[in-house]
Amino acid sequence: MSTAAAGVPSAAHELTAAEGWSAIDFISDIHLAADMPRTFDAWAAYLLGTTADAVFILGDLFDAWVGDDARLEGFEAQCADILKQAARRRRVGFMAGNRDFLLGDAMLADCGVIALPDPTLLAAFDQRVLLTHGDALCLADTEYQRFRAMVRNPQWQAMALALPLAERRRHAAQMRHASEQRNAEGLLPADAADIDAGAAAAWLRNADAHALVHGHTHRPGSAPLAAGFMRHVLSDWDLDHASRGGRAQVLRLTRAGFERLTLAQASGATPAP
Repeated sequence: MSTAAAGVPSAAHELTAAEGWSAIDFISDIHLAADMPRTFDAWAAYLLGTTADAVFILGDLFDAWVGDDARLEGFEAQCADILKQAARRRRVGFMAGNRDFLLGDAMLADCGVIALPDPTLLAAFDQRVLLTHGDALCLADTEYQRFRAMVRNPQWQAMALALPLAERRRHAAQMRHASEQRNAEGLLPADAADIDAGAAAAWLRNADAHALVHGHTHRPGSAPLAAGFMRHVLSDWDLDHASRGGRAQVLRLTRAGFERLTLAQASGATPAP
C-alpha cells in the first residue's frame, strides 16, 4: 500500500465510482482517541448520517492504531461498530495515514470497509482525481521519510505486531509524545510540513489526473498546485479543544465539482452553500 518517498508511483490503484452515485465525501485526520469524546460523537453522527453515497477516509482516522486485535475491546471496539454500521448504508473506504499505518485487512474486512492504496486514482463524474494521505509527498522532512520507510516495511510491522497489545499501546504513546515535542519545539522547517509541489504535479501527470485530494498537513483549502493542476487539502478534526478552533469539514465531490461542507450541511441538516 505504500508509495515511494521520492519519485513517481509506477501506477496508481484505480477506483471507478458506481453509476448511481451522486456525491462522494472525503475526510481525513480525525485522530479518534478515547480522550476526544466530542470528536468521536461528531464523527459517528456524520458517518451514519451523511447524504453522500460514499465516504473515503484518507488517513489518520485514529490518533494511533496499534494492531487489528485492538478492535475487539474498549474505545477501538466502539469505533469499529460505527464503521460497520456506516458500511451497511454506503461505501466506506480507508487509506492508511502516518498514525494508523498498522490498520490492516482484518479490521477492514470485519467492518466491511474497502482498502484504498496510497495513491488511489478515482474516476467519478467525468473527473480523474488522485487521492493520497499526503505524507509521502512531504519530501523536505527527511527525518520523517526515513521513519515512514521503516514503519511501512512488512518485516518491521510483523515484529511490532508480535509484541503484546499493552506494550504496543505504550510504544504508541511514547512515539506520539516525541512527535508532539518535535512540533512544539519548532524542529521542523516550515516548508517540510507541506507537500512538495513538483513531486505532486509529477504524480498527477503520471496518473493523467488534474486534481489532488490529500490530508496530513492540517492546512485545509483549495488552490492551484501548478499549471493545469488543483489540489484540495482536507481539514483535520478537533471538537474537544476550543483553542484549536473546533474545526471539522467535509470535502464533497458531485457533478458540479468540489465543495466544502460543515458536518450539518453534509448530513442535510442545513442547506449547502
